[in-house]
Amino acid sequence: MTRGGQYLGLIQAISIIVPLTIAIRASNNMLMTTIPLIARYNFHFSNTLVGVLSALTSLMTFLSSGLLNSRLRVCRRRIVFIASSVLYAIVFPLFWLSSPLTIWVLSAAAGFVLGFLMPNVITSASLLPDRRARERLLNIYTLSLSISLILGPAIESLILKYYGLRESFLFFTVFPILALAIAPFVKFPEESAEDSAAVSTSTVVSNPGFIAAVLNIATYNVVFSFLMAFGGIYARDSFGINYSMVEVLFSLFFVTSFLGRLYLSIRPAERLWPYMASAVTMTVAGILLIVLTNNPLIYAAALLILGIPHGTTYPLSVVSISRAFKPQHRNAANSLFFSFMMLIGIVTPTITGYIADLIGIRSTFIVLIPPVLVALFFLRKYVKSVDRPRE
Repeated sequence: MTRGGQYLGLIQAISIIVPLTIAIRASNNMLMTTIPLIARYNFHFSNTLVGVLSALTSLMTFLSSGLLNSRLRVCRRRIVFIASSVLYAIVFPLFWLSSPLTIWVLSAAAGFVLGFLMPNVITSASLLPDRRARERLLNIYTLSLSISLILGPAIESLILKYYGLRESFLFFTVFPILALAIAPFVKFPEESAEDSAAVSTSTVVSNPGFIAAVLNIATYNVVFSFLMAFGGIYARDSFGINYSMVEVLFSLFFVTSFLGRLYLSIRPAERLWPYMASAVTMTVAGILLIVLTNNPLIYAAALLILGIPHGTTYPLSVVSISRAFKPQHRNAANSLFFSFMMLIGIVTPTITGYIADLIGIRSTFIVLIPPVLVALFFLRKYVKSVDRPRE
């Protein structure tokens, strides 16, 4: 392909991937941060129940992504992808009418359809044949994730100044509707009969590049899952701030995440390990800052620090997968990777919610450090396989 053709393909992919990613991720993040607030302050759930509710959403995404989407042929996956976009646009506004019972059903339904949406967007973003163009697009894809994570909380903060938590779901329904409008234009990989059954789950999960991607995301997602479930509750209970300011804090967190991904979009990483190791250092520093102080401004500063590794770990993981697998195998790899992310989202809030009821949310932050360091220890071994890519 000529250089002009490569640029045209990149621009076309960006025009679809970026708005679709923003639409899905902004609404998905809104679910992750607002459902715990509704459960705690509208329905008076304990920390343990809040954690289990957050875990339920991740569990359903784990099942649909890892067990179903990873096994679908391309033709069927495309149909399921569009159907999931329809269901997502239907389910989302129903949270406005949720009760202590129906919020469980709606959270499970939203999590289930997201398992068919996000992995296919990742796969579509990794289809360009040229490695540099492909990794640039993957970084732009993750950059658009950060844009959505800044935009979403900022918009919700404004909404919550005038409306309640429930009503915010009605305003945010515009994002699932936008995703539905774009979904038919998403590209899927070409797949021959030979390729359709060419990779097994065991082959994917034993690939060193896949293991590196999972361990890398684990160094941060343990912390991120806890923050999404309990960060807002901690800020409200500890500092007495209102719902609008809670969303402002989340927006600050995602600003530095955006900057980290912007840097990787401009200068894609050749060697992954230095970035991965520095991300863990900042993660531990941010956690310690929260634990050792009790000041809202210091908490905001800690979120700014924690936003940087949030911005870099995910793009480094998807780059690791793109380097380790052929295009026709990336759907299975991305689906299983996404399901592993959800597995962390199941285990972390379930366990930490119980711990938080015993020792408090602030003290629970310190419990997150050991698993992060253990994941880093094993990561060094596996990242070598993808650290020096060939052209």
